[in-house]
Amino acid sequence: MAAIHDLLAQVQDEALRARLEQEINRLSKTKKFGLVFEEHLPECTPLYDIPIKRGSTVAKKTGAVSDMYEVSAIKDGVATCYHKVTEEKEEIPVQELVSVAQFGEPIYPYLKPIDSICNAPDSDLWHTLIEADNYHALQLLEYLYAGKVDCIYIDPPYNTGAKDWKYNNDYVDSVDAYRHSKWLSFIKRRLLLAKKLLNPTDSVLIITIDEKEYLHLGCLLEELFPEARIQMISTVINPTGTKRADEFSRTNEFIFFVRIGQCTIEQVAEVKTVASKSEVHWEPLRRHTASNIRDVQHPNQFFPLFIDVNTNDIVEIGENLPFGTDISTVEPRENCETVWPIRDNGVEMMWGLKRETFIKRLESGYVKIGRHTPNKPQKYSISYLASGTIEDIEAGKATIKGYDEHGAVKAYYEEGKKAIPTTQWANSSHDAKVFGTLLLQQILLDRKFPFPKSLYAVNGKIKL
Repeated sequence: MAAIHDLLAQVQDEALRARLEQEINRLSKTKKFGLVFEEHLPECTPLYDIPIKRGSTVAKKTGAVSDMYEVSAIKDGVATCYHKVTEEKEEIPVQELVSVAQFGEPIYPYLKPIDSICNAPDSDLWHTLIEADNYHALQLLEYLYAGKVDCIYIDPPYNTGAKDWKYNNDYVDSVDAYRHSKWLSFIKRRLLLAKKLLNPTDSVLIITIDEKEYLHLGCLLEELFPEARIQMISTVINPTGTKRADEFSRTNEFIFFVRIGQCTIEQVAEVKTVASKSEVHWEPLRRHTASNIRDVQHPNQFFPLFIDVNTNDIVEIGENLPFGTDISTVEPRENCETVWPIRDNGVEMMWGLKRETFIKRLESGYVKIGRHTPNKPQKYSISYLASGTIEDIEAGKATIKGYDEHGAVKAYYEEGKKAIPTTQWANSSHDAKVFGTLLLQQILLDRKFPFPKSLYAVNGKIKL
């Protein structure tokens, strides 16, 4: 740097010398190690409920919200606009425009009650759900709760490249050369607000992420929370794996715990738990995803079960029904309900086991008959023990304590001593398919909810 300053002194133009010195000083303060990324243009927010008038800052509904115009006049439903950067004039129908708030401009949010949820009889807790752009929601909370929040749980967009999130109202996809730095700019602004909300003496920030951004997020957290204790957990959320072309099948995701002040980790029993109980996990027999609809390639996973209406026992297992054959062609059995793998909306699915495997599981007590629902297409809910659970029973990790009235085993994991959890989690209750997707499908029958978390995974993290 001394040599640079010697050369700088030889510049005769005082204004140029001062400007160069300013830039050199700025560059000398930049980081030489750590996370370096391009700070992208601040985010803008479309305000769909704000009327457009003369002087409004607007953007096209079909374009980038950061590509802004100023309205100079409106006549017969057409706005005369000038581009904020190029100053080019353009005539645009008002119905094709949306008002825009630029980053840093004051936005005055309000709370509009739309519904209420009653507390449990033994609970005095109350809850508020704020539906808003998360940045502005955090700004709103800062007015009232700065330094008072004990726990913040963040489930950000994972930036997988599959257009799963927007930056300035444009989807960011895998061909965007700046998608990682856009994501970092996006998340950094929100983490800075979260830091202002957290209780500095005892609080925790929890963030879930997958392999696309976990390295970048870890470096950013180290930079923004130097005083905190930060650890990353790997947790199994899909034991069967999500298949990807030419990649390892993904079974897990990551959780960052940022512990501030006196925040401690609670000891838990060393057991494989389901919904905070030690009973083994039963898998629904009927498959549930769009790829599990009855088809010609899986002829051995569509067969009828005949259940006695008096005893609720499976008395017969029908033959596999070829694809294209109507289920009405199968003769019913006397005093029996004929049970097929059919969703509530009438779509024919598949069983999770082949007929031969199902028979073996039933004989071993590894099939359980659930409630009778005569008004639904599938008259009984049926579940089974997966191979991993059966291995736990055979290895003595889980113990059979008895059998129910239909011959299904009552098996439990033995509780061990309490200890601090490890950084590898494989709790069956964290299965996002069983305790996320399937739970939501019972509520939202025909509505897709992408990538839900397990109810118990979220609950378990916050209890730590």
